[in-house]
Amino acid sequence: MEMKKTTIAVIGVGLIGGSIALSMRRDPNIRVVGYDVRQDCLDKALTLGVIHAGTTDLQTAVREANVIFLASPVEQIFATLHLLTELDLQEDVIVTDVGSTKSNIVAQALEVIPEHVTFIGGHPMAGSHKSGVEAASDRLMENAYYVLTPAPGTSKEKIERLTEMLSLTRAKVVHMDANTHDQVVGAVSHFPHVLASALVNLVAGYDDENAWHARLAAGGFRDITRIASSNPRMWRDVLLQNRDHILKIANDWASALQNVVTLVEKGDPDGIEHFFKTARDFRDGLPERKAGALPPLNDLYIDIPDHPGEIGRITTLLGARQINITNLQIRETREDIYGALRITFQSQEELEKGEELLRYFDYNVYKR
Repeated sequence: MEMKKTTIAVIGVGLIGGSIALSMRRDPNIRVVGYDVRQDCLDKALTLGVIHAGTTDLQTAVREANVIFLASPVEQIFATLHLLTELDLQEDVIVTDVGSTKSNIVAQALEVIPEHVTFIGGHPMAGSHKSGVEAASDRLMENAYYVLTPAPGTSKEKIERLTEMLSLTRAKVVHMDANTHDQVVGAVSHFPHVLASALVNLVAGYDDENAWHARLAAGGFRDITRIASSNPRMWRDVLLQNRDHILKIANDWASALQNVVTLVEKGDPDGIEHFFKTARDFRDGLPERKAGALPPLNDLYIDIPDHPGEIGRITTLLGARQINITNLQIRETREDIYGALRITFQSQEELEKGEELLRYFDYNVYKR
């Protein structure tokens, strides 16, 4: 007897929704239906084999669904929760989301969804510098943390069912309460976006008076502020949804910064050195090859002789092994000495392949 298929509805077929869909398709007994307001996105998803079927009608998408993933931006998740209350859903359906804030979403879901619907908040801590369904990958969440935030009293059987299903993403599924999630992610993801953008805006203001700021801000400055290039509207919504934790972290940050200012004002060399040392020790203890709340930099640096043909040789070597790269940048190149070539790879796996290959051909390769 053929096993009955499980139907999954993915609401919002972009990078995250598409990657979840591709992961679910690893199980031949799962049928994936995609919903999006844009037909062209659904057409791409169908052409790329991301979903089995697609529709711009929400009721059609969720009617037979056993699990519904809300994979749209945070503000749209709230709107969709309200829409689901007006639709016909399966009696045992599980609804989950992928929003990067959890407390307000979980509270809203518990308030509006029908009693026969189980809502379990979710946050896959994975991302990419690319967006859209064409960037979706069934390996996007591999080895990343996938946080579930079930409310008290949620059926253990439903939590286990969703956790088992998410094993198809190859992520590390963990459970915590929504408020704890928002505090932790606020500190390691949300607030760093504030800091990066504030620093960029500060330097941009200085640059209005002296254009050397922009000229000399390449290199390391671009690296430490890369997240300032994120979607402004999305981060507006994230900060407003996680306002209380962001304000608490901001106050703590202001105190920490004032402590450093005081050390500098006093001319305290031991205190200043201790400040940098404690930061270095904690950072150096972080796992290098583990996915975190912020997408990793898959960058490799190669010392190359500053003469024609070297970049072409390197890209040819990588291309011959079908190692995918997304960006190249020549850095600190000067005549008659070695220059630094930065290569950004599509994934950590591609980076490791590239590193092994280039070392084999005697290139000096290093990571930061």
